[in-house]
Amino acid sequence: MLESKIIEIDGVFLGTAIQVQGVGGRRFYAAHESVRALHNAVEPDLAVLARHVAQQFHRNRAHVV
Repeated sequence: MLESKIIEIDGVFLGTAIQVQGVGGRRFYAAHESVRALHNAVEPDLAVLARHVAQQFHRNRAHVV
């Protein structure tokens, strides 16, 4: 089984970062509509992926308010 990490921002579960077998990096599995555009995005490491997910979440959250 490949390693996965939960990505949660401000107490909201957004999805998981799943380790990509063979090529390295992390693939994002979106579970929240605000970050759906990043579903299946692959980034070189967890920190980069989490930063992109947080930016997308905050950008979409700002449009809702």
